Amino acid sequence: MTKQEAYQARIIHSISEIPEASWNALLPNDANPFLKHAFLDALEVTDCIGGNTGWQAAHLIIEDGEGSLVGAMPMYLKQHSYGEFVFDWSWAQAYEQNGLNYYPKALVAIPFTPVQGARLLIAKNHDAKLIYSLLLSSLKNLVQQNGLSSAHILFPGPDEIAVLEEQEFMLRDSVQFHWHNQGYQNFDDFLAALTMKRRKNIRRERAQLLHHQLEYRHISGSQATSEDWSFFYQCYANTYLERHSSPYLTEAFFHDIAKRMPENLHLIIACRASIPIAASLLVVDRKASQVFGRYWGAIEHIPLLHFEVAYYQAIEYCIREEIQTFEGGAQGEHKMARGFLPTTLHSAHWLADPGFSKAVGNFLKRERNGVAAYVDELEQHNPLKSTTVQP
Repeated sequence: MTKQEAYQARIIHSISEIPEASWNALLPNDANPFLKHAFLDALEVTDCIGGNTGWQAAHLIIEDGEGSLVGAMPMYLKQHSYGEFVFDWSWAQAYEQNGLNYYPKALVAIPFTPVQGARLLIAKNHDAKLIYSLLLSSLKNLVQQNGLSSAHILFPGPDEIAVLEEQEFMLRDSVQFHWHNQGYQNFDDFLAALTMKRRKNIRRERAQLLHHQLEYRHISGSQATSEDWSFFYQCYANTYLERHSSPYLTEAFFHDIAKRMPENLHLIIACRASIPIAASLLVVDRKASQVFGRYWGAIEHIPLLHFEVAYYQAIEYCIREEIQTFEGGAQGEHKMARGFLPTTLHSAHWLADPGFSKAVGNFLKRERNGVAAYVDELEQHNPLKSTTVQP
């Protein structure tokens, strides 16, 4: 029996089929909270995925000869491309125009979460190279045997890029904007590091809110009440309603993670005369010294309030708690004017059809050059007095 024959790959249709401790034991030391069993399970049990959502859990796992979990990928079968933050609608359209089905496709990702992190999870003290190979070859076999169009791995960790390329996955670049703590003592210290134009702009924006007489409550996940979470969801849902769309996440989801992982959550609520009017949620990873700005909303429109609640209050929190990195979410050049710097992230793609694979590969080469030029152009508008754009 070869080494590969000693392992078995299979699909599970709910992460609850794996004990929480077994899943979390696969996570690397720098894994962010979104990879936790509790987060992924909450998405399933509160109907954010499954049913008619277009997301079907199909997690790929590797077990050894004794049935022990030694590898896994959080995976979903997708009937659309919503909630991914890597846009392949034009690929789907090209398939359709040629009489082929692009959906369903296999997606290895954290639903609705454009955050970089491990996607190929491997038990410690195992042959990482072998398990990597088993996971990716099993993924490609799954695509071919089930007549799927493709497999996509979104925002993988930096140390997974080389093995993905070895397995003939094509890389795609995208740009996000992250804030980095340079040892600031307070918000004024941060402002002092900005160019005069950016510093004056932020001070003007904050000053324009003063006549509204707002106060900002910072509430840790362990202190937030059920009423706090219900109000936050009202704000979150209203953001979607204003755009004539439906929220991806349910109210039950937020109440669930509030109970199961409060140590990773932090609410910011804006109030006027003690009445809440807006809120944002931060996901906190103290071990990695990172904060992720995920969702925001308001029940009353006040110009510039979004920047205060979603960015400036979050930056103040990071400075106070000595957090090193604040990721403000996908896209958003406007973040640069507020002290964020561009960061290039990757996704990896494998298409079963050779002709389409070649065409997409050519497209990605051209796009990569365009993204690189875009980052170079952004560097000309660097908000800090002297720094370099993050790689």
